[in-house]
Amino acid sequence: MYCQCTPPINIYLICDAVTVLLSLFCRYDVSAQGYQQLQMMRFAVEEINNQSWLLPNITLGYNIFDSCHIFADIISVLNFLARNTSHFINVSHRIEDYEPQVLAVIGPYTSTEAFVMAPLLSSSFIPMVSHGASSIRLSDKKQFPSFLRTIPSDQYQARGIALLMHKFKWKWIALIGSDDDYSQDGLEAIQKETAAFNICVAYQETIPRKTTQMHELFHNITLLKVSVVVVFASEDFAVPFIKEAIAKNLRDKVWIASEAWSMNPLLLGEPGISSIGTILGMANKVIYLPGFSDFVQRLNTGMKEQQPDPTTHPSLADEYCNQVCLNCCRTMASAILQENPTYSSYIYLAVYAVAHALHSVLGCNATCCERSVPLLQELKKVNFSVNDYKLEFDSKGDPPPLYDIINWDFRSQPFKFTIVGSYSSDPKPVFLIHDHLIQWHDNGTIPTSVCSSDCQSGYRRLLKGIHDCCFNCELCPKGTYINITADPQHCQQCGPEEWSEKGSTSCLRRTLEFLDYSENVSLGLLFLTTIIFASLLAVIAIFAAHHNTPVVKSAGGPLCYFMLVCMAMCCFSIVSFFGKPNQAKCIMRNLVFSILYTSCLACLTVRAFQIICVFKMAAKMPRAYSFWVKSKSQYFFVMTCVCIQISLCTLWVGIEGPSPYNNTVSFKNQIIFSCHMGNIAIFTAVLIFIGFLGSLCFVFSYMGIGLPKNYNEAKCITFSLLISLFSWISYFTAYMTYYEKYISAFNVLSVLFSLLGILIGYFIPKCYIILIKPEHNTTAHFQSCIQTYTMKSTCSSY
Repeated sequence: MYCQCTPPINIYLICDAVTVLLSLFCRYDVSAQGYQQLQMMRFAVEEINNQSWLLPNITLGYNIFDSCHIFADIISVLNFLARNTSHFINVSHRIEDYEPQVLAVIGPYTSTEAFVMAPLLSSSFIPMVSHGASSIRLSDKKQFPSFLRTIPSDQYQARGIALLMHKFKWKWIALIGSDDDYSQDGLEAIQKETAAFNICVAYQETIPRKTTQMHELFHNITLLKVSVVVVFASEDFAVPFIKEAIAKNLRDKVWIASEAWSMNPLLLGEPGISSIGTILGMANKVIYLPGFSDFVQRLNTGMKEQQPDPTTHPSLADEYCNQVCLNCCRTMASAILQENPTYSSYIYLAVYAVAHALHSVLGCNATCCERSVPLLQELKKVNFSVNDYKLEFDSKGDPPPLYDIINWDFRSQPFKFTIVGSYSSDPKPVFLIHDHLIQWHDNGTIPTSVCSSDCQSGYRRLLKGIHDCCFNCELCPKGTYINITADPQHCQQCGPEEWSEKGSTSCLRRTLEFLDYSENVSLGLLFLTTIIFASLLAVIAIFAAHHNTPVVKSAGGPLCYFMLVCMAMCCFSIVSFFGKPNQAKCIMRNLVFSILYTSCLACLTVRAFQIICVFKMAAKMPRAYSFWVKSKSQYFFVMTCVCIQISLCTLWVGIEGPSPYNNTVSFKNQIIFSCHMGNIAIFTAVLIFIGFLGSLCFVFSYMGIGLPKNYNEAKCITFSLLISLFSWISYFTAYMTYYEKYISAFNVLSVLFSLLGILIGYFIPKCYIILIKPEHNTTAHFQSCIQTYTMKSTCSSY
């Protein structure tokens, strides 16, 4: 068949403008699928030649080569590369001036054949449009610049298979492939895609060519308890593999088929096929072409009636362009039409893609074609639709992916292929599946395929072996949580402001606890503080009004005012125990109170000692008594004690003083805001010094037992000290055993009881004498008490 152009144009076209590579005699017999593709190609060419708008006044021709063997492929490619009108490949310095035998090549069908032919054709930039080679590596334009295809890359098929397994939560699978480029590249892509969904490949193997060697493969699948088997293999390997699975009685599996065999009609009718389980598969979208069935029926009938026998009429071979095929005539039209139509429709698209590119190359209009530009560049730009399927090539020479998800339906008679979903990635990935349409082998229940069942909520996965899918479950301890999505293998620690129970999947915020001003306990303590403060002011006022009376003088004179002021200031420091602690409040709570309380104890101690000096040291040690009185040593003693305590507190702050502290240890669901004592050694030294003053004061008070009633303050001071002692013992006991926010309330109570002890035990009795019994607040009364005491002491000495 030769191309004709009427009227003539300034373009040279060879007879066989398109070369087609088909697998026709791969098994020493006619391949029904290859023959179907051949007829689809002829149908497309005839349709194009009968149209007036695509290639007007041009007849498109073709040349068919059988591509079943690599050796034949190489010879074919060398023939393609030969210069037009000759059988030799001439080297040219200008590649654009070189005119090969063909304009474009349709095919080949397999990826392995494409890897052989594409590099050779790319050297002369001869376009090659494949309808079946789907290997991912063919998308590399650096290696295969002139290779294009109408079938999607297996990268998308691998992603669709991974999405299918992820949809049904299959995590434990076997990958079975064939010994060819299509399978090995596809399996590698599936491994990458499934890894993104944490799907584990329990077993991977290549199908042996001999069925007798498949026993170990089936044995391992059964041994590993794999329920989902992905068979990404070419048809020549997959069909005998599935047949052998039927023969070995391998049952109750989910078989996921690649597009190479997912719609194999012969395997669908294989006896016992329904016993092996559920078969799902990816299939390229079938484009149904009206008119092809009639074309095949008409062609088959015509060839039987009219085709001459070249053995009896050898001269007719040239007339029919060597298109004589006696074996083809024996192929019934029904057998052609029953074959998987997927790849036939894609060879149709390939022919039309070349035709559209020629339309652009030749600058065709409604009547003729007038110019010529490189075909490859225009072929990459083609954009047309066939029955709602839009074909255009991306930068890698690949079409938009469009897959059907197929389920082999064994419920109907005869068995059939049912479309149960789809997957596309143009312009964005869309995965759709209708669960209710799938026929499951397990009484309608979706099968499971896992190495280990999912852990219950709050458990982490403790891996066993090399696979992430095989694990034991371990409960996460309290204070941790498990995020099964981000990291199912490790229990994450909750933050310092969070808490959790055992087996938690999230942490809860801890409540922030401190003694707030608005709480009832705080209001009660503040009210009590106000009463004590007011009482102290009242005592100061009473003492000031009776400043020159014997009672005030016996209470210590100026020192009692100093002591009362310190106690009043202690009331102010109590305010720091309420509200959220800060640095200033912590210092007021501890350092300021320590200094003020030390001042009070120093005054009580020196007062107790003064009474002993007057009544017991004046007579026995007159010089010491005289020195004590004249030098005003009582003030020196008080100031010394205060200065020592101030020095200790200064050192305390300088090294490590009290500071705010968030107690996150005592309670799992609370953060207790409190004050940390800082340097424990200095803090202990401060407490020891306060305890030393208290003990010294107690000793002097005990020595004063038996003195005149108006001067005998031993009972009062002892009472005050005992109240303080018991209150602080109670506080420290609570401090060691009780960690809630109300420990601050215990601290406040200890301070208040210490102040109350001094106020009630020491000052209130004196106020009672001043206000209730003023007759005892006279110099004469005090002197009579002294005389009575002196007489008793003299009598007792005799």
